[in-house]
Amino acid sequence: MSKRPSLQPPTLQPTGIPGLDEVLAGGLPAGHLYLVEGTPGAGKTTLGLQFLLQGRALGQKSLYVTLSETSDELTQGALSHGWDLENVEIFDLVSDEGLSAEAEQSILNPSDFELGETIRGVMALVERVQPERVVFDSLSELRLLSQNPLRYRRQILALKRFFVTKNCTVLMLDDKSASTGDMHLHSIAHGVIHLEQNTGTYGPDKRRLRVVKLRGVRFREGEHDFNLDRGGLQVFTRLVASEHGRAHATEPVGTGNAELDRLLGGGLTPGTNMLFAGPAGVGKTTTAVCCARATMESGGKAAFFLFDEGIKTLVSRSRALGLDIEQYIQTGQLSLHAIDPAEISAGQFSHHVRDAVERKGVTTVVIDTLNAYLVAMPGSNFLMLQMHELLTYLNLQGVTTILVLSQHGITSEAPSDVDLSYLSDSMLQFRFFEARGQILKAMSVIKSRASAHASTIHQFRLGSGGLEIGEALTDFEGVMAGLPRYRGGTSLLGDAEQA
Repeated sequence: MSKRPSLQPPTLQPTGIPGLDEVLAGGLPAGHLYLVEGTPGAGKTTLGLQFLLQGRALGQKSLYVTLSETSDELTQGALSHGWDLENVEIFDLVSDEGLSAEAEQSILNPSDFELGETIRGVMALVERVQPERVVFDSLSELRLLSQNPLRYRRQILALKRFFVTKNCTVLMLDDKSASTGDMHLHSIAHGVIHLEQNTGTYGPDKRRLRVVKLRGVRFREGEHDFNLDRGGLQVFTRLVASEHGRAHATEPVGTGNAELDRLLGGGLTPGTNMLFAGPAGVGKTTTAVCCARATMESGGKAAFFLFDEGIKTLVSRSRALGLDIEQYIQTGQLSLHAIDPAEISAGQFSHHVRDAVERKGVTTVVIDTLNAYLVAMPGSNFLMLQMHELLTYLNLQGVTTILVLSQHGITSEAPSDVDLSYLSDSMLQFRFFEARGQILKAMSVIKSRASAHASTIHQFRLGSGGLEIGEALTDFEGVMAGLPRYRGGTSLLGDAEQA
């Protein structure tokens, strides 16, 4: 028996699209034909141009065959992204030659309606240019010229064999104008990339990318959010938390308040997340600022992702309470991110968090609030699973995560929009309560998986000295009913001042 030749790993062609090569496990195997499908406006042409420009940057010859746009339109589209197509060969099958005085009898060039002429024109150009990368845009014209599925499939197979003999890596763009269930190209292509554009949400269209198949490659399955903006596509690879673990410290770190550290059983444990839950205005965000300041005072870095509050409001309010954070912003220890709920996707948000942790070295992350996070991305599927993956990633990175959740009403008797208590390692409950004709504030640790915590309820207040916590209040009524009242005799914060 003859010995089979040893097969070498395929050469990968990077796409030049941020995030997509990570999805593809390095790039597209060279010398094959790939299908990029999506409705008009999804980003197929931009993806194809980025693929060719990356080839040009690597010194490879690139060819763009356009059947649906003129070369001028293609050049203008590239200029809108700040690109020039110099040294990228463009074969324009849409020409105005048929409109010349010499062609008055017909407004169409033979190559516009004769499939054989079109195919031969493409092959002749490839023979002349000898490109390593080719983009064919789009297949809908070939489908119309073919007139029947059998002829269409045979022509695509013929093109595929031809490109393989020339060692070309080919992207064929398809606008999905075929009838439902047309899977001819899926079976022929070596790989299929599907682009989806969701127009049913407020704000800009949300876009997702999915690799349907890629033979011989263990690619990242599932949907990946991506942006289409000036400069091209940017793909936000779906986060898999288990791939990002690292060794980290496990000793609790202080919150900046000795009494709060005692309630939590020693402080905040790295690699865990804590939920601050309570009604609006009770002091959740300010308490989170206190914890972040303690991290920065010890030399660490923190990041706030603000869905509700503006950066200027947070800075000025913290300054008024004696919790100045501007110095840490100037030194780079604190980064504040105001998230526009209408502009961001779940994948993009995870990308921002990863960037803060991996590139900036952030050890404390505050997400304020979870309510706005859900409102910001109503069209995202499995949003809670995405949050679970993000929290697991932060835990594996040794990051201390603080989640702020606003509960309905002043007394929090109404159900919340979201229940993340099962995902949280610790939970600090904030509440208003009534005592001696006043509305006061109290906190208590509901649970902690990382340490033995106190179960008592304590009054607290926020003033020019920051966070002040009083002694345990043992005579509460109506706490579980959501209408807490205090009738005990323990002195409250501020009693001495009123005396």
